[in-house]
Amino acid sequence: MSIHLKAARVFRRSSSEPTTPTAPEKVGGKGRPTPSRKEAEAAARARAKVPRTRKEQAAAQRAARGETSQKMRQAMKTGDERYLPARDRGPVRRFIRDYVDSRFSFIELMVPLLVLSMVLGYSGSDRLIRLGNTVLFSTILVIAVDILMLRFRLRREVARRFPGESTKGITFYAALRSLQMKFLRLPKPQVKIGEKLPETYR
Repeated sequence: MSIHLKAARVFRRSSSEPTTPTAPEKVGGKGRPTPSRKEAEAAARARAKVPRTRKEQAAAQRAARGETSQKMRQAMKTGDERYLPARDRGPVRRFIRDYVDSRFSFIELMVPLLVLSMVLGYSGSDRLIRLGNTVLFSTILVIAVDILMLRFRLRREVARRFPGESTKGITFYAALRSLQMKFLRLPKPQVKIGEKLPETYR
């Protein structure tokens, strides 16, 4: 009889003890924690920005090209090399531009001299026509000599400032720039005529 009573007491004690079930961690449908509202909104905005149709892709490409062109136009004014064309990038090309822009070139006088030679050529006077031709050929000769002097001095300066750098194409680059009126040069000149250039461009 006592054995049955002890068994009943043990059974009642074990059955009356409260059980504390552990709540499973709330996870998303794929085993990941549920994202917050802020994260969900950010993900939705990112998905909305991605072009899905061909028309949206074309519009996005046009917008990207327009932004790049705008940055390049601004760089042509400020000299920001990050957005310059490949032919204008690098310390050597920047030095060439500054070297050409800092020196007085006879090209600055070419336009008025050419206009003068044209006026003399259409004057109807043989003496003035000959004078106009003399002015024209003298202008061409002076510009040719100026470009030859530019080539010689520039190559010497590049070799001194940038030892080991290739000088291929620098004469054409400098001559092409020097043959343009200063206010028409691109990228825009960043130095004035006669301004002393820095020793290093790296």
